[in-house]
Amino acid sequence: MNDDVRNIVLGVVAAGISAALGWVARTYLWRRKLRRKQAFFGLPDNSESLLVVNRGATGPELAVMRYDVFALLELAALIKDCNAHAQILPHDTARQGFGERTEFCVGGPASNRRMAAHLSSLLPGVRVNVDSEPGPDRGSFLVGTERYRVENGREEYALLARLTAERSQNTRPVFLFCGQTSITNQATTRYLARNHERLTRKYGNSSFVLLLKVINSQAYGPDVVELVEDVTRPAQTPLPAATPAAPRNSHRPS
Repeated sequence: MNDDVRNIVLGVVAAGISAALGWVARTYLWRRKLRRKQAFFGLPDNSESLLVVNRGATGPELAVMRYDVFALLELAALIKDCNAHAQILPHDTARQGFGERTEFCVGGPASNRRMAAHLSSLLPGVRVNVDSEPGPDRGSFLVGTERYRVENGREEYALLARLTAERSQNTRPVFLFCGQTSITNQATTRYLARNHERLTRKYGNSSFVLLLKVINSQAYGPDVVELVEDVTRPAQTPLPAATPAAPRNSHRPS
């Protein structure tokens, strides 16, 4: 074997080794990223999850509103990326506890009984005005002592929460997407889809509650979302019997 042939063979071998090492490194990084994502969502390979949504008022069959369908599509993509499976349940048939399967609950408490139960038991510092009569506080959020009113199509708020009932490593989380309007439900799921890696770095697998503001949805739809603040502590602190509330629609995002 002359020098030229030897150099060619060595070059081919070196290129093969480099390609193999590169493939191993990329595979390792991809698997590590996937495991972190699965841990954040509580969705190991082939696990089951629940998508709890409002039942439309058109009849006894399951009919989901337009923006809630879009929200489900956002969540379905996340679940599929985790190699997991989802079951869709209407809010009034999801009569079971939580912690065994990851749950994604979409919709406000006025139309979603499951959401109302979660807010009552897991977020005692949150009140949502569900009055049917028109008024300035209709649909508003009370978080601690701060009230956030809705201006339809201009400024609308939503809560994004990742909660666990216990600190056990085996407890699956429940994700809440509680918006003041239907389009804010989709905006909240989209925010999670776009920012879950940043949220994982900040919170790990711990519980959190974020207050989001959807800006000018009548023009921008669910795409322009601002983080107002982390409201985990006030949301999880029970409200006193009589809580004064100041409207905070002018609250600046953090």
